[in-house]
Amino acid sequence: MSTTTRARRTASGIALLAVVLTAAGCGGTSTAASTDPDPQVIRAGYLTVCTSLPYEPFEFERNGETVGFEIDLAKAVAEELGVEPDFKNEDFDAVQSGQLLNENACDLAAAGLTITGDRARVLDFSSPFFNAAQALVVTGNSGISNLDDLRGGRIAVQAGTTGELYVTDNAPRNTQVVPFDDIGEMSSALNGGTVDAGVYDNTVAGSAIKEYPSFEIAAEFDTGEQYGMAVKKDGNVDLLRVVNQVLADLEADGGYDELYTTWFGTKKKS
Repeated sequence: MSTTTRARRTASGIALLAVVLTAAGCGGTSTAASTDPDPQVIRAGYLTVCTSLPYEPFEFERNGETVGFEIDLAKAVAEELGVEPDFKNEDFDAVQSGQLLNENACDLAAAGLTITGDRARVLDFSSPFFNAAQALVVTGNSGISNLDDLRGGRIAVQAGTTGELYVTDNAPRNTQVVPFDDIGEMSSALNGGTVDAGVYDNTVAGSAIKEYPSFEIAAEFDTGEQYGMAVKKDGNVDLLRVVNQVLADLEADGGYDELYTTWFGTKKKS
């Protein structure tokens, strides 16, 4: 794991999708056939998207509607396909494990998924669309400034996340790692004093601080993480091609920058 440093908050560049052409010739003549993607969806007329709420500002509920930065990216994919998006709020572990996608419960996962080797064995990821890091969040006047200060203490993490992996690998041995199902439960535990700190993706730590003004970021850990959307393993390469093309088009025409500013309040750093 990387040592503590200031986290990079720049969004990742999106690789352009290559269009593959094949040609066949016979008797001095040739034809070219396009391999344009032909994605299939599990429910006609809809792109079924598994997400995991709340994870503000990437995906969360506002006035009864699922909204967020990554939600808007998924909506752009649905628009490209000419179908309606249908968002399903699911347990994060069931999403990141590949269970829901590979059982055809959804077409696409959009849940703040960090691309990792373990996950890539059970999911097929899109091009990365965001860089992230981990943040150590504490209550004010806690005196905690790093993981070593939590020796013998309790750290909240979200179960099944890269934050849990980072803390497990880097916290002092006698520190208790306490997993929770979602960010809201983590924040409640920290606010109630049943844990001494929480480790969040730095991109969502701000929403926890907004809800609980006594919270503050004590340290950030540059873990080199990148987010991607995902489809079922070896089962929907055409949908993946469309996702990558949409991401590339948004990056090229400025749409990505507009969405970034909308949901993060600042321009994307270059």
